[in-house]
Amino acid sequence: MRPTAIFIDLIRSIDSGNAPDKIEALATLLSMEPPGEARAIATLRHLEALGFRLEGSGQFGAAARAYDLAAPLDPRGQERWRTTAATARLRDLVERGLWDEASAFVAEMRRGGGAEPALREVAATLLRVGWDHECRYRAEPAVQCYRLAFALNGGDAGLATGDGHNISTKIRNLRILQMNALAEAGRHEEAAALHESTRTIAGLGPVGIYDIVSARQAAHEGQGVYRELLAGRRMAEPEVRFLDGPIALTSQPGTLDAPPQYVALFTDCLTFPRSNVVLHGQRLIYDLAAHPLSGVADIKDGVNPGQIMTAVWGAGRALIEAPAEIREIEAGLMMFGFQSRQYGHWLLEFAPRMLWFNDPACPAHLPICVDDHMPDTHRQVIELMDTRDRPVIVLPPVATRFRELGIAPVPAFFPFDTREGLPTYDAIWPQDVLAAMRRAILERLSEHPGGLGPAGRRIVLSRRGFTQRQLVNEAEIVEALRPHGFEVVHPEHLTFAEQVRLYHSAAIIVGSASSALINCIFCRPDAQVVALTHESPAFYFRGFTSFVESSGARLLFVRGATQHAEGVHPMHANYSVAPSQILRALARTQSAG
Repeated sequence: MRPTAIFIDLIRSIDSGNAPDKIEALATLLSMEPPGEARAIATLRHLEALGFRLEGSGQFGAAARAYDLAAPLDPRGQERWRTTAATARLRDLVERGLWDEASAFVAEMRRGGGAEPALREVAATLLRVGWDHECRYRAEPAVQCYRLAFALNGGDAGLATGDGHNISTKIRNLRILQMNALAEAGRHEEAAALHESTRTIAGLGPVGIYDIVSARQAAHEGQGVYRELLAGRRMAEPEVRFLDGPIALTSQPGTLDAPPQYVALFTDCLTFPRSNVVLHGQRLIYDLAAHPLSGVADIKDGVNPGQIMTAVWGAGRALIEAPAEIREIEAGLMMFGFQSRQYGHWLLEFAPRMLWFNDPACPAHLPICVDDHMPDTHRQVIELMDTRDRPVIVLPPVATRFRELGIAPVPAFFPFDTREGLPTYDAIWPQDVLAAMRRAILERLSEHPGGLGPAGRRIVLSRRGFTQRQLVNEAEIVEALRPHGFEVVHPEHLTFAEQVRLYHSAAIIVGSASSALINCIFCRPDAQVVALTHESPAFYFRGFTSFVESSGARLLFVRGATQHAEGVHPMHANYSVAPSQILRALARTQSAG
C-alpha cells in the first residue's frame, strides 16, 4: 500500500535548501501517523531514496536523519539502518571539517558496542573519503579521515588505503610531507604540533627542534674539536664523452667547489645508525643539511624502510623524533649512516673517511662503528684501509649515545635525491681524494701474496642479477664481444680484494653505468672504460666521469634505447644497446689506446 498523500508531498518538496526543516516535519508526521505494516515497505523505499538523493547533493546530515526515520520501520534491518545513518552523520562532520565532533562521535560509536563488521564498514567509507582528499592534494582532510577510520576500526587490521598502505603508515607519510612544507616555511613549532596530534597512531615519539650546523661551525663555536686535513679547493669540470657526440645534459651540474676534509671530535652525541643525524645538545651536526646548496636536497633520513627515526628539515632547523630506546657507547668513529649498505654509496661516501681516521690528527684509541646490515665487502674495505688495527663495533638499529664521537666528511656535496620539481643533481667527485684512497688500497694489496697481478684483460661486467637499469640484451652484447677477447664477470660474487685486482688488471672494461662501475677507480691509468646506459639526458654523466677518471682511465658513454615501463622512474629504466654500437665503441677505445 502506498504511503499517505501528505507523506508523498513532503518527500517531493524536500530540496537542498529546506531539507532539515522538511525532514523534521516528516518525522512529526510519522510519529503522529505511523505507517502500518502494509505501508512500511513502501515508506522505507521512499526514505531510502530520499537519503540517497540527499547524500548525492552533499546533504549528509539530512540524509542521516532520513535513515534514522527508516530504522524503526524495519525491525529486522535496524542495525543496517543505524550503520547507514552513522556513516552519513560522520560524512557530514567530515565535510564540514568538524574534526573534534567527529572524534567524539567515533568514540561514542566504539562505546556503543556496535558490531565490528559494521564499524569496519563505516571505517572503509572514511578511507574512501580520505583517499579522495589525498588524490586532490588535500593532505589535512585526508589525514583526519584516516585518523577517524583508525580509531573506529581500533587499528590497522583489515583496512588499507586506496594505494594499499595501512592507515598508520599512510598517516606517517602524509604528516612528513606536511611537516616538511611547514619546516621549509620556518614554521617548525606548527610542524611539531601537527606531529604530536597523530604520532601515537604511527607509533612515533615526540619531536624536538634543533638548529642545523656543520661540524666546522659547531667546533668553532666551542662545541668540539675540528682539524682540517685538506682545504677546500676548486675542481676541474669533467669532460663527458659520448660515442655519438655531445648531448644537451638536463641534470644540474654539481658544484666544482670540493669541501674541506677534516676530522672532528665531539662529546656526548646522540646518533641514529642507518642515518646521518648527529645530535649534540640542541644542535644537529650535519654538513649536507648545513651546506649552502642543501635546498636542492631531499634528505631521506627517517623516510625509507628500515630507518629508526623521523626527521624533517627546513630554514636552518630540523625536527627529530625522540628515541624510545638509547644504547650507550664510550667512543667511536662514524662509519655508519644513510645507505651504508649500498656498495656505490659505501665506496664513494664512507670509505674515503678512513684516510682521515688514519691521520695522526685522529686519536688512535677510537674504534670504528658500522651499521649491522652491511655486506662482507664493506668490512673488507675497512680491513684494507685501516692502518691502526682498530676494533670494529657493529651498531644495531637503535639510537646510540657516544661519550666521544669522531666524524669525517663525505668527499663531495652529494644529496641523496633532489626535491620534486628540481633537476637531478649530478655530483662531481674530487679526484684527489679518490686517488688517495685508490693509492692506499693498491699499496696494501701489493703487499699481499700475488700482488696486483698482470694487466691486459678485457672485461664485460654482467648486470643480470639486478632488477633495475638492466641491459636487456646483455647476452647479445657478450656474444658480440667474445671474439675480441672479452670475458664476463660478476663483481658482486667476488671479495673486495678480488674486485680491486680484477679492475686493476683490465685494459678495457664494458659495463652498465651502475655501482659496479665505481670500481673503475682502481683501473690502471691507461685503461679504457665503456659505460652503457639508457638515453635519459638527466643521468649522472658528470659524476661517473669524475670518479672513473680519478684513476687516469678514460670513460666513453654509449647510450642505448630506453624501455619505458609504467611506474618505473626514467633513471632506473631498462634499456638495450645495439651490438654495432658496442663494436664502434671498441674500435674507438682501441684507436685512443
